[in-house]
Amino acid sequence: MNDEFAKQHIEFCRRKLLQEYLPRIQRCISELSEEDVWWRVHETDNSVGNLLLHLSGNVRQWIISGVGEAKDTRERQKEFAERGHVSKADLMRKLEETLSEADNVLTK
Repeated sequence: MNDEFAKQHIEFCRRKLLQEYLPRIQRCISELSEEDVWWRVHETDNSVGNLLLHLSGNVRQWIISGVGEAKDTRERQKEFAERGHVSKADLMRKLEETLSEADNVLTK
């Protein structure tokens, strides 16, 4: 693969993650109550909170650990087992920190 193309693609991905996707997620979460974040139609469904934990775990595993070679500490089952003990502010802080770490990995 062409080095210039690879650099441009990584820059594109970094912009998408931090300047497009994260603000959209932040805006959507700001519209939800704490209860809404953890609401599920049925016990076997995933809540928005579970999906945020899963997104953080996925980015950490694939970018921070996979690309950045950090130790993989993901506990995937816990992402889906959580039932509302994490505030939406903490969920967003975790996602923001994870995306910031991923961005640092992608700048290298």
